[in-house]
Formats: sequence, C-alpha cells, structure tokens
Amino acid sequence: MVEAVIEVEVVYAAIDRQMLLSVTVPTGTTVRAVLLASGVGQEFPELELADCPVGIFGKVIADPGSHLVRAGDRIEIYRPLLADPKEVRRLRAAKAAEAKARNQ
Repeated sequence: MVEAVIEVEVVYAAIDRQMLLSVTVPTGTTVRAVLLASGVGQEFPELELADCPVGIFGKVIADPGSHLVRAGDRIEIYRPLLADPKEVRRLRAAKAAEAKARNQ
C-alpha cells in the first residue's frame, strides 16, 4: 500500500536572505518533523530548530512537536524581535511630546 503524502512550505527570513522550500512529507507529520526534514537547519546553522518559535500562516503554534501539518500549510520560522514594538512607540511618543513642548 502506498503511503499518502502531502506538500507543505517552510519559510524563513534572515536579515540578509530568505528561503522558501516546498517539502513533501507523509500524512500525519508534525511541524517540528517537517522543519527537520526540510533542510533549513543546514542552510541557516544559527537556527535552533528544536525550540525556535514557529507558526502556520501567521498563527503561532504552541507545541510544534505534536501539531500535525495539513496539505498546503506554510510553516513560518520566526526570528526574535530586536526591539519591543511597545517600547519603540512609547519612546517615539515621548520624543514627539518633548518636541511639541519646545515649540510652544
């Protein structure tokens, strides 16, 4: 009997380059297993595939080791943020308020 296979995509964007891979895996494969099978770890050795945050179509997957992929899923590997967006907005607002106070 032939095992059913599905095709999914794995995407990752480093600072200097990005990669989109199509991966064919057996039905019932987990997100983490797809990442390991994709070869993205060899292209980006700085990635810790065992514990990096991942999502499918922008929705974070809490347990990639048990979440099963479906045909057509796009698995996204996320990089850590360099700056907290809330802190950046707070600093920008404070700077704008200071400039406004000086101009009055």
